[in-house]
Amino acid sequence: MTTEPIRVLLVDDQQLIRLGFRMVLEAEDDILVIGEASDGREAITQAAVLRPDLVLMDIRMPGLDGIAATEAIVRAHPATRVLVLTTFDLDEYAFGAIRAGASGFLLKDVQRHEMLSALRAVHRGDAALSPRITRLLLEHVTSSLPSSEPSAHADLAAELTDRERDVFLAIGRGLTNAEIAQSLFVSESTVKTHVGRVLAKLGARDRIHAVILAHRLGLVDDDGPLPTEA
Repeated sequence: MTTEPIRVLLVDDQQLIRLGFRMVLEAEDDILVIGEASDGREAITQAAVLRPDLVLMDIRMPGLDGIAATEAIVRAHPATRVLVLTTFDLDEYAFGAIRAGASGFLLKDVQRHEMLSALRAVHRGDAALSPRITRLLLEHVTSSLPSSEPSAHADLAAELTDRERDVFLAIGRGLTNAEIAQSLFVSESTVKTHVGRVLAKLGARDRIHAVILAHRLGLVDDDGPLPTEA
C-alpha cells in the first residue's frame, strides 16, 4: 500500500533558504513541498488554500512574524502541524512559538537528518524540541501552561484508564509513539489511539502540553531523562 507523502508548506522571508529547504525535502520520497510563503500573512493564506500537513515556519519575518502566523494557522486548521526553524537561539522565541501551538522548535543549523527526523516526528504526532529548549521549557512550566489550576488537571488525570496512564507517563518522559509501543508491547496504531484519548481527557492542546502537565503534576521526575528528540 502506497503511503501519502507529507505535504509541506515552506515559510521563510529569504528565497535562498526556501530553495535550500525545498532541495533537501524534495530529495525524500515521503515528502512533498506544495507551496511557499515569504511572510506570516502569506503563510496564513497559503495554509487556508493548500491545507498542508505541516508548515516549516521561520520566526523572524517582516510584517506578521512566524509566532503570530503559527497561532492563526493552528487555530484555523488544527490538523496542520507547525515546525519552527530559526537562527535565533533565544528563549522568548521558543516559548512564544510553543505557546502559539508549534509542535516543534529547532535551530536552522541542525543537521539535515535531524531536520528530516523532526519533520517526520511532528507529522506522526510526536513532538520535536532541541534538548536545551526542552529543559528550559520544563523550568518555565508555569508560564507555558494555560491558567487553569493544577488540581483540575489532577482530577482529569485520575479519569485515565491504567493503560492510558501508562501512555501519559511515557509521553511525559519524552518517548515517541514507536518507543511507547515497544515498551508496552503494543502496536504503534494502538499507541496513537491511546495518545489521542489521553490528550482529549486531559484537555491538552498537544503532546508538548501533555509533557508539561506530567511534570507539573509530579508524575515524572524532573531530574530524570529529558524528553527525547524524535
